[in-house]
Amino acid sequence: MEPLDSELDYVVRERRPSRFATRNARFNWLLVIPGLGLLWIVYLAGAALFQWQISDVIGPIMVLMIIGFLVMSGLLFWALSPKVNK
Repeated sequence: MEPLDSELDYVVRERRPSRFATRNARFNWLLVIPGLGLLWIVYLAGAALFQWQISDVIGPIMVLMIIGFLVMSGLLFWALSPKVNK
């Protein structure tokens, strides 16, 4: 008969930092805002070039720009926040 293995091995796992723990990773999310601005400029250039009517689009886009400003402000506060586990 073999003796029972009664010694327990405890594995200590290190806590892996989350993807958004570093400040640089959080600032990468702010690159969405210039991307949306670039799409808006391309749309306006296309409207000027091809004479599209954009009067129906201006109102909703202005509302989205105001919401985008608030979202960008929130993202800046989130990106500039200190590390939680410091």
